[in-house]
Order: sequence, then structure tokens, then C-alpha cells
Amino acid sequence: MSEEEKSEKIPESEGGEEEIKNRGNPEKSTEDLDLASVYVSDAQYNRNICVDTSPRAVKLYLLYNHWFLKVLLYFFILLDLSLAVFEEPAVLPVPSWATMLVELLCLLVFTARLAHYAKVIPRDKFWKDAKNICIIVVLMLTLVDMIIYGALRAADCSALRWSRVLRPLLLVNVTEGRQLRRAFRSIRNALPQIFYVFLLFMFSVLIFSLMALKLLGKRGLKTIDGSPYFTNYLEIVFDLYVLVTTANSPDIMMPAYNSSFVFAIFFIVYILINTYIFMSVFLAVVYNNYKKHLKEEMRQLVRAKRHKMVRAFGVLQEPRGEGLEPGVTQANWNQVVRLVRPDMSNAHRELLWSVSDNKNQGFIGKVAFVQLADLLNIEVITLKSRPHPLYRLCPTLYLSGPSRLLCRLVQHRAFVILFDLIILVNAVFIGLDEDNPMIANSEWVFLALYLLEILLKLYVFEPRAFFSRHNFWNWFDTIIVVSALIATVINSAMKSSGGYTSRQILDIVFVLRVLRLIRVVDSIQRFRTIINTMIRIGPAILTFGQLILVVYYVFAMVGMELFKDKVKFSEDPDDPEKLFCGNPRLRGTAFAHLNYCKNNFNNVVSSFILLVELTVVNHGFAIVTHASARIFFVLFHILVVIVIINIFVAFVLEAFFVEYSLEKSDLHTSLEKKISELELAVEQEKLQENLVNAMETIDNDLGTGQSAASNKPTLMFKIASKRYRTVDALLQRMFEADLDPDDFAENDDAQDDGNFTNPSFSSV
Repeated sequence: MSEEEKSEKIPESEGGEEEIKNRGNPEKSTEDLDLASVYVSDAQYNRNICVDTSPRAVKLYLLYNHWFLKVLLYFFILLDLSLAVFEEPAVLPVPSWATMLVELLCLLVFTARLAHYAKVIPRDKFWKDAKNICIIVVLMLTLVDMIIYGALRAADCSALRWSRVLRPLLLVNVTEGRQLRRAFRSIRNALPQIFYVFLLFMFSVLIFSLMALKLLGKRGLKTIDGSPYFTNYLEIVFDLYVLVTTANSPDIMMPAYNSSFVFAIFFIVYILINTYIFMSVFLAVVYNNYKKHLKEEMRQLVRAKRHKMVRAFGVLQEPRGEGLEPGVTQANWNQVVRLVRPDMSNAHRELLWSVSDNKNQGFIGKVAFVQLADLLNIEVITLKSRPHPLYRLCPTLYLSGPSRLLCRLVQHRAFVILFDLIILVNAVFIGLDEDNPMIANSEWVFLALYLLEILLKLYVFEPRAFFSRHNFWNWFDTIIVVSALIATVINSAMKSSGGYTSRQILDIVFVLRVLRLIRVVDSIQRFRTIINTMIRIGPAILTFGQLILVVYYVFAMVGMELFKDKVKFSEDPDDPEKLFCGNPRLRGTAFAHLNYCKNNFNNVVSSFILLVELTVVNHGFAIVTHASARIFFVLFHILVVIVIINIFVAFVLEAFFVEYSLEKSDLHTSLEKKISELELAVEQEKLQENLVNAMETIDNDLGTGQSAASNKPTLMFKIASKRYRTVDALLQRMFEADLDPDDFAENDDAQDDGNFTNPSFSSV
């Protein structure tokens, strides 16, 4: 049964009875509205936080969720993480007392934030929450480490800042980090199945290593640097493990291949089995387990969201007379929506109410009220139609026949195609010899055409609509064209005067000019669909960016303590140590010969770059320390490449399939139907589903100057197709078919803690 059919079951009430009821049941108190807004906001953003329902706690919780405090928290988290840039070994050296003072300030902010959180939830719930305990432990250990480190440095003794590896845990365990914690749970859930596949994979590597030892170890072959080839079993295991990443291919195979082409078959079979088959099996196992656990988690989160909405309904509901179900009045509904979304326009709010109250009763029941959280997560673009300034100044001229013809030409599809072709031709000219006078002078022609395009569009489209804050391509084109014009004029003036021409400026302008080709991609429907999908799942992908940042940070901190100053890079070409990267043990090695000296752990920036590019291939650090150093790089490869990257690919695949293939939800359809009934819909041919719309989220400007002469409303709406305001809304859409629409968690209403308990995972 659809939500609309359920809403129709709410009985209509007499107008006189409605008036008496409203007088007998005034609007809810501020405390009730605040509590209801907390429930609705938590449901919208899937915050499963057990909030104390006392008025003081609710006020503190509203303050806790204020955007400024959240931004401030993330600022201090990033500040705390960035201290590694200034701490020894440092990119920019700063006295240790200065960095410790900044870190102490960060600890005070985190403590204050945690104390604030403790004031808004029941005390027993606070101490049962593992993430709160984790933050407290991290803060205490960091403080202890700072005291020990400071005392050792004061005594002029060597000291180790071991607590730096704990800093990312603050990013993971803050209440706003629920998406990141979900990503870590995905890793935890996938590990058991991955472990069995990994054991089988390692068994294969060990078997092939043993065969390689017997086949090649006694043939007296030498590697490229003259060392024995495949004579040490453990070395063979490591080399073949690295071959799975193809990082040492074909170097590892060449000595055997040079001896006989038959040995190439061994390496080809090994690569087929371990690189292609086993790596694909890893992805399949991760994808299957990730989807299964994520589906169950989303089912729990949706029940928690509906539970919150039922509680909000319980706070706002009013009796409707004998035999009638209680409901929520439009006045109370409006007040709550204003508190949850203060930026929403009155017209948008009225639109959402008309969808909920489809029978225009002035009341909505529980089923219609519960869908409010999903309604708020649907992106609705508000479009405003304004008359063109030229229309206001001289309407006769602007509405004349030639002017109308010009407007139709500019708005025609052929106009866009023409300038797309001009961009392509310009790209060909950019690739030609710019010293040729004809090629150099042609740039003036292209600039003139681009300026003409902008001026024509400004003539046709209302300027505020053309340069509205979400019209990305209009800003993009204008900035590039104006920048190129200014730079070209300056360049020509300096050439004619014999002055110096800055190549850097021209190079940047050339690159920006080539970027206009993206507009051509946007003009192709198939490309546009793919790019729109990538844009919509972008926020969800950023979660895995945080996950990778956390893992890289931890490994970078450990690597800096283990390998700092073991490999040194010198910019002085006459430095004799440059030949062996500042470490005599590297003399004559391939590491030094290939000039890998800058791949080191001497500061956090080089550590990150090394981890990004190196994966497991770093014989240099095993040479300057111990062969066991390879364990560090192998663990990094297993965690990042085999686990995290595969989970990331699994999520992108699932999200892409959903965005690319699924139709709009029933709620989307109901909202679009209501917009159409109210005659506030935007004509599709006037607003195509392109990259501009994919980037638009809130209010925009619409219309040409000539639209002012038509009898169209000045305010119209458009659903941003399948775009959602939160990542959780996207995830819910991914598994919508598996969720029970009738499940409102009413059996949980008897709980006195005000919170839905998730049986299969920790609270978020």
C-alpha cells in the first residue's frame, strides 16, 4: 500500500469542528516544538543519538548541532592532524613548545565538546557508548605523552611522540563521524571472509615461490644489479608478492626470460592466477559482504528514523474528536519545519505540506507525518522568473520582431552546437605551433567569438539568472574568457614594447582554455548521464577519502618514527652523498641508481607521497634497516589495496548501479505530481538535466527577459531528479526495495530511553 493510499484513510472533518478544535488545542509550546524538531532533524540526518527530553537538554542539543560548532570542531581536528607538518621530523620546523601549546588547545576544545555532549544524553547512555570512552582514552593518553615528551626534551634526552598515531581516532569517533565509522564497520565485517581468501592467495604465492626456487635457484642466474637470482626462498616470496601489484614487472621476470622463453610461461600463469583471478575474487567477496551488511545496517537505520518520527508525531499530535485518529496541524507542522530547515522558502514549505496533506484537511496523520524526513531529503530547486533589465527600460524594442528572433536563435540547440564546434576547433589550434603568426592571431578571433557568445546570452537571459550562484558553467566560461583576454592583451603589449612575457600566466590560461572542452562532454547525453551520476555519489565517495586519510596518517606517523633520516634527499648536485641517498648501505643499489632518494619518511608530506606511490615496493628501507621492514609495507598494501580499495570499489559500483538505473521513488513522483497540479512545474525543454542542474541545490534564477510577457508564475519548482541531501538518503534508496514500508517501530515506543537500539552494530 502506498503512502498516498494510507493518507487517504484519514477521515475528513467538518469545518466548524476544525475551528472549535483549534481553539481548544492551541499551538504547541516552544519546548514541545524544540523537542519535535530535534527528533525530525535526527531522523533526516540519521543521527541515532539518545537525547535527554528535558527542555534544558534539548536546548543544549540544538546548540550542539549548530553548524558553527561543527565547523569549529572539524577545524580543530584538522589543526591537530596538521601539527605533524611542524613537529619533528618537520616540513616547517617550529619549536616543540609551540606545537604542544596548540595541541593542548585542541585537547581543551575536544574536552569541551565531549562535556557538551554529555549534557544532552542520559549519563548511563554516555558511559555505555564506546566512542565516548575512546575519545576520553585518546585525550588522556595524548596528555600523558605530551608530559613525558616535554620532560624528556627538557632533560635533553631523545623522545618519541607515540600518541600521534591516535589523532585520527578523534575524527572517527566524534558524533559527526558516523559515515566514517560505518566505513570502518564495513572493513570489520568484510575481514573474516577476506581472511580465508587471503590464506588461499598466500598458499598460492608460497607454492609458486617454491616452484620458482626449484626451477631457477640452481641455474646461476643474476639480477640486473648482479645479485643471485631466486636463491633465497623468503626473498622469492616477497618478490612474487610484489609481482601481484605489477610494480616490479617485467624486471623480476627478465633474468629467467633471457635464459629461456619457456620460463616466461611460469610468470604468465602466476600473474593470471594471482593478479587477475585472486584479486577479482577479493573484490567479489568484499562486494558481496559489503552489500549484505550495509543492507542490514540501513534497515536498522530506517527503523530508527521512523521511530524518531513517531516520537515527534507523539509530541505534536492533537486529538481530533471521538473515533478520529490524532493528527498534526499545519501550524505546528510549519513551526517544526522552520526550526529544522530555517533556510527553506515559504513557497517550498507550502509545497511539501500540500504533498503531505493531499486532501487539504489542515491535519495530517502519522503515516503522512513520518514521510517528512524523506521529503526534506529530496532536493527541490526553486526557480525565480525575473524580467530582463532591457525589457523594463525599453519593452517595445526588446519585444520587437528582430529581438524575438535573436532570442530564439540563442536559445536554440544549434547555437550550443555551433559554439561547441568552435571550442573543438580552438583546441586544435592550441595544439599547433603558437609561434606561427596565423595561429597566434587566430586566438583573437576565438576570444572575440567567446565574448560574443557571452554578450548574446546576457542579452537573452536575465543577468542575475545568468550569474546565479549555482550556474557553474556561466561563471566558468566568463572567468576563462575574461582571464584569457586580459592575459593576451598584456602579453601583446609587453611583446610590442620588448618587455618580458610571463610564460607561467600564459600556460595557465592555455590550460583553462582547454578545460572548456568539458562543456562539449556535457552536451552529449550519454556522457552527461555518467558525469551526473558521478557528481551525485560524490559526497558518499568523500567518506572513503576520510577513511584513506586516517589509514595513511597512521602509517605515515609509524613510518616517520621507524625510518626517518634513513634515506636523505639532497638538492645540491655536487653533494657526494647524493649518489647513495645519504646512506652508505644504499651505495650501488637500484634504489640509489634510480634516484629514489626523495621517497623517504623524513616529514609527513614525503611520507604521504611515498605511501601513495610506493605500495609495497621499497627494498631501500629493508636495506638501510632490516628485512623485517617489508612487513610494514606489506601490511599497508593488504589494508589499503586489498581491503579498503575493494570496499571503495564495491560502494561505487553499488551506488553507480542505483543512480544509473533506478527510477524516481514514489515520494519523488508524488512531489512532482503536486508541483504539476499547482502549475508550478518548469518546462523540461527550458531546464535540461545537465551538469548545471546536477550542481544546483537551492534557489536559482530562471527565465529570459521575454518570459516576463507570458502569464507564468514568478516562482516555479523542479525536482533535482535522484539527488539527495544526505549520504544516508542515498543508501536508503539503494536498498529501498528490501525495506518494510509499514514498519514504524511502534513496539519500541515503550522504551523509556527515547532511542532505538541497534542490535547488530554500535550506535552512530
